[in-house]
Amino acid sequence: MDNALMGGGSMRILILGGTGEASALVRGLLAADRSLAVTLSLAGRTSQPKAEPVPTRIGGFGGPEGLAAWLRQDRTDLMVDATHPFAARMSANAAEACARTGTRLLAIRRPAWKPLPGDRWTVVPDMAAAARALGPAPRRVFLTIGRQEVGAFAAAPQHDYVVRAIEGIDLAVPRLTSIQARGPFDAAAEAAFLTARAIEILVSKNSGGDATSGKIAAARALGLPVVMVDRPEKPDVPRVPDVAEALARIAAL
Repeated sequence: MDNALMGGGSMRILILGGTGEASALVRGLLAADRSLAVTLSLAGRTSQPKAEPVPTRIGGFGGPEGLAAWLRQDRTDLMVDATHPFAARMSANAAEACARTGTRLLAIRRPAWKPLPGDRWTVVPDMAAAARALGPAPRRVFLTIGRQEVGAFAAAPQHDYVVRAIEGIDLAVPRLTSIQARGPFDAAAEAAFLTARAIEILVSKNSGGDATSGKIAAARALGLPVVMVDRPEKPDVPRVPDVAEALARIAAL
């Protein structure tokens, strides 16, 4: 990809981020053409997000109306939805805002994980169902779901929970141990972690991708069951599965 393919740097791009794909896309675009006007938007879920070499805004836009107003003011040519697979509300807002303003939209949607031989999955639609799926008998549970939805497991207080997140958790969930750490963690490290903590069952979002797949591979190797929370529905918009295809699609514009 070269400057001619990128249109001479005339394109204004807004990236909805918070994922590894968003960071990789920023780097790929700048490598292709340093004159591109790229802005990265982060939801503000963590107090110390990873810094990127482009203008970065933190926090929400105020729903689809606020996002549409921002697109008009910025004269955005293309929005790339590189949010987490479970950020359904933001993806819906992006689709509506682009429809209102006529802004091009491209989504990066990484493929979901599929169960492999040896996996012991119970697939559920949401966190409330995941808490119920743990059953009535006390178990040691590794919640690999981030920190935003841990509160759902207050409904199942009989279990001992271990949660690992980038920032600490202060929620009214009994018998919860919070561990601060930033990944990625490979399968060997995850197997050692699960063994050391005497984990009996995992709860995971079906995030897909390689960055957090180590825990799934570790559970498979150890024969541990996994309660897998299925992905929410997202709008039907132009999409690609990875950053390489996103860069190719943007070059084609």
